[in-house]
Amino acid sequence: MGSTGSIGVSTLDLCRQHPDKFRVVALAAGNNLDVLLGQVREFKPSVVSVANAETADRLRKQISASIDVLVGEAGACAVAAQTSADTVISAIVGAAGLQPTLAAIEAGKTIGLANKESMVIAGELLSERARVRGVKILPVDSEHAAIFQCLNGECLDDVSALILTASGGPFLNRAKDDFTSITKAEALKHPNWDMGAKITIDSASMMNKGLEVMEARWLFETPVSKIRVVVHPQSIVHSMVEFVDGSVMAQLGEPDMRAPIAYALSYPRRITTGIRKLDLPIRQQLTFFEPDFEKFPCLKLGFDVAQMGGSYAPVLNAVNEVAVACFLKEQIRFVDIAILIDRCLQAHQGKVLKTLEDVLEADRWAREFTQTKL
Repeated sequence: MGSTGSIGVSTLDLCRQHPDKFRVVALAAGNNLDVLLGQVREFKPSVVSVANAETADRLRKQISASIDVLVGEAGACAVAAQTSADTVISAIVGAAGLQPTLAAIEAGKTIGLANKESMVIAGELLSERARVRGVKILPVDSEHAAIFQCLNGECLDDVSALILTASGGPFLNRAKDDFTSITKAEALKHPNWDMGAKITIDSASMMNKGLEVMEARWLFETPVSKIRVVVHPQSIVHSMVEFVDGSVMAQLGEPDMRAPIAYALSYPRRITTGIRKLDLPIRQQLTFFEPDFEKFPCLKLGFDVAQMGGSYAPVLNAVNEVAVACFLKEQIRFVDIAILIDRCLQAHQGKVLKTLEDVLEADRWAREFTQTKL
């Protein structure tokens, strides 16, 4: 799900490398028809879902009539739930990935979760449904995949801290006073990772790390007080776990998303990925810093909302999605992203999330509120 994005492309590259281990039975994408056509012709899925009817009509004219073409959120949910797949890679960006991910869980599929927003806005609901259905949720974010590997065989009671690493993005060394002049082109130049536009902007603002704090809280059933963030510009240590005996376990590797995807696909085994081997003597130095919450207020907001919980989580995520989209259209400044989020959180009256409708209502409210402030 999200086959034409960076995670989807990397996932299919691994399937290409290991045709004896993986068969692609379904793809869900948005409107990137050129990339999707190449994927359909190469991997020959039985079902494909796209964002809208126009894209579906164009796709049907260019592929075999034997391939079912579905449309919209309902189509993505059908791809997730009704195919013969045993594993679903959830890589649709943003809150749009929630209902397809939930559909995959209800269908009993193993989930490779790259859509962090699903766990951010409905972590308690997804975790509970996964427990009831006996479904494994395997993290695909490099940081959470690293923690997952460091916890392998360990007892959560022995953990004193989960330590998420952050590259610091393109503005780590930029003066705070210069943030008002940040351009779209500058924000899209991540120093280490090749990602989609929305995630790249989230990394530049460090909101990505705030979302990852919220995700880690649910994935690993760990209180926010035991989750830390350290800035690690080289992106070699993908995250760490500190134990009560004072030891720290880390997972290292070159920054390439194929590594965490491969672990989710092949768990509990490992497969080759084509990634360059890590050569520490060449790297020589690995550095770590405390994050600057004043320069990156989105990270502070992420921690605050992780503590508050409830409907504040889907509200933060929704405002951030709207604000990032506006920044990418050059309608607001980079610094306005955090300002809009803060205004919305202050205006929101939090409530406990008991149902999926509660989550969706908080999301709707936040998007409507934000539109009035633009």
